[in-house]
Amino acid sequence: MIVLDNVTKVYGDGTTQVEALRGVSLAIGRGEFVSIMGPSGSGKSTLLNLLSALDAPTSGTIVLDGNDLRTMSDDAITLLRRRRIGLVFQFFNLLPTLTAEENVLLPLLLERRVKPEDRALARRLLDEVDLGARARHTPTELSGGEMQRVAIARAFIYEPPIILADEPTGNLDSSTGADVLALMRRQAEQHGNTVVMVTHDESAARVGTRLVRLRDGRIEADAPVS
Repeated sequence: MIVLDNVTKVYGDGTTQVEALRGVSLAIGRGEFVSIMGPSGSGKSTLLNLLSALDAPTSGTIVLDGNDLRTMSDDAITLLRRRRIGLVFQFFNLLPTLTAEENVLLPLLLERRVKPEDRALARRLLDEVDLGARARHTPTELSGGEMQRVAIARAFIYEPPIILADEPTGNLDSSTGADVLALMRRQAEQHGNTVVMVTHDESAARVGTRLVRLRDGRIEADAPVS
């Protein structure tokens, strides 16, 4: 599902050169929920950017859902990111003028005219995250936890095989954060998604089934969550 082979990422050159990732090799299977942890500067954000195809490695190979990113055009990578990867961000990234349902539909709105069956799927996803009654509400009418649940529903609109989450509980209180994480794991289990989540929170990380720790751009530990 996700394979990284000896991946490096270097920023800058000369005296300003920074090695963000140093020979990272990692394989993540279908249906796994992998948490990525590490101190500031460990390379976890860089790793997530590479997995989301927002950036390219300096060397090494990345294969997502059977697609070797080195062989793909920019347009093909854009479509891969839109259709095969669901993204959940710390800051929700909802459009304030759109309703919850419209925000869930946004990836489809960017690509085509929305069909009745698309709206039915959006409403089903909002029901799954317990927001069916809030479908017509805009983000300003929702709590932080509700906005994050809308973002989770949006990540599933293409029914993508891969879900990438960047500190999804970073702006939530501990109780709401725990609810959102439980929801994310339940959604992934129901839909069979592979989930990779970057977090600084040890308790959040343990919601996953596997924990990878980074330090200084290298994998320090990789083990099932006990």
